Amino acid sequence: MRKWWYIALSILLLAPVFWLPRVQAGDLSSHIYNAWLTQLIESGRSQGLVVVSQTTNILFDLMLGGLFRLFGAEAAQRISVSIAVLVFVWGAFRFISVVGGRPAWHLLPCIAMLAYGWVFHMGFFNFYLSMGLCLWVLAVVWDWQPRRIALVVPLLALAYLAHALPVVWTLGLVSYQGLARRLSPRARTYVTAACLACLIMLQIVVGRTMFSRWSPQQIKMATGADQVWVFDSKYYVVLVGLLILWGMLFINLLRESGAAWVVSGVPFQFCLISAAVVSILPSTILLPGFHHALVYIAERMSLGVGICVCALLAAARPRAFERYAMALVAMVFFGFLYRDEKILNVLEDRIDRVISRIPAGQRIVSGVDDPYLHVFAVAHMIDRACVGRCYSYANYEPSTAAFRLRTVADNPYVTAHYADSWGMQTGSYVVQDRDLPLLQLVLDQGGRMVVRNLKAGIPCGNTSLKALPDLLPQS
Repeated sequence: MRKWWYIALSILLLAPVFWLPRVQAGDLSSHIYNAWLTQLIESGRSQGLVVVSQTTNILFDLMLGGLFRLFGAEAAQRISVSIAVLVFVWGAFRFISVVGGRPAWHLLPCIAMLAYGWVFHMGFFNFYLSMGLCLWVLAVVWDWQPRRIALVVPLLALAYLAHALPVVWTLGLVSYQGLARRLSPRARTYVTAACLACLIMLQIVVGRTMFSRWSPQQIKMATGADQVWVFDSKYYVVLVGLLILWGMLFINLLRESGAAWVVSGVPFQFCLISAAVVSILPSTILLPGFHHALVYIAERMSLGVGICVCALLAAARPRAFERYAMALVAMVFFGFLYRDEKILNVLEDRIDRVISRIPAGQRIVSGVDDPYLHVFAVAHMIDRACVGRCYSYANYEPSTAAFRLRTVADNPYVTAHYADSWGMQTGSYVVQDRDLPLLQLVLDQGGRMVVRNLKAGIPCGNTSLKALPDLLPQS
């Protein structure tokens, strides 16, 4: 019976992947476009592009590319994203439940919101998949059952294949947990203080040895609730509602267990250490050997903080009001998502119609973006529209040296230099003779979407729109 219950819930949890014609998830468009380019390379129909062997940041791309060959672009996206969501949701549920000591059904709406939050809609699916696998590792290690420990190594290997960042975070938490089991509550406090000091030292070392950037805004991400702020300011309603409910559950926990027990416990320390990672370490680091910095570190890792907060609160006994309120907040969140993604699908329909009218095999860049959104929902739509039709010349992935598809020379398909890609995306790039012929998707003075020919020696420029109308009319 329980098996069918999990299946039914999984189908419900996947509704946002299937409820509209396309999955709106930022970089997903770039991932599927590069899966198509990879097929061209393997068939020998491209030049200046290669597929290299690397050990991380590739698991989602491998899965997406394999499914693309079998079922086509549309099905590949749906299946790959569905697998990533289920791995994350049930990994989070298992971890939260074992920490709380009982199935955390009352927190499933919260897990669902985090699963479809900022990281998902930015399309960081290698990171997202890695985080989901790492949550399974944390669940296994927390139980510390010898027969299950053998699962840790293959799970961590898969997680590393997806993205290294969650693996480093997980190894840090597992190391702390292993040490904390042998220490008194007071000694744990000293170890936690030492961890915070080490993070400060690491921040100083990174700042002095490589390019990095830290912002005071990172402190706002220390609770993990920022993950539910997806597209625009109306999501603050969800964010505030979630923080209030978390606060009420935390007060319940303090009343039931006592402040000393809560604060000295490993779940609270997990929250504190993870929040410190988000608040203290730089959010942007340029690692040696890459042409593009590792960005949005704090924004990504706040997802882990949110799950740790849920794990801490899982031990609290929610009142009926709090259960219903959590479900209500989730309903508002997913109602906002459906409305916004429906509008973005209409916008992508417009892009598809324009792209379908240009001659096949043309190079094109997008000069349309929405500066009002909290995620890159519009900038990469051109990538998905170009699959099988044209070449998204400004696509950023091959020129960063962070993905398995890379540029090795100037070519007709994608710019070979990341600085040029960024300039094309922002409108500052001065078109060169080697780029021609080059088309650009823009908005005309009447707001209609059109394609124009770019000329050498002139900046490509950019046009902006406000894709999502305000929920309430402005006075």
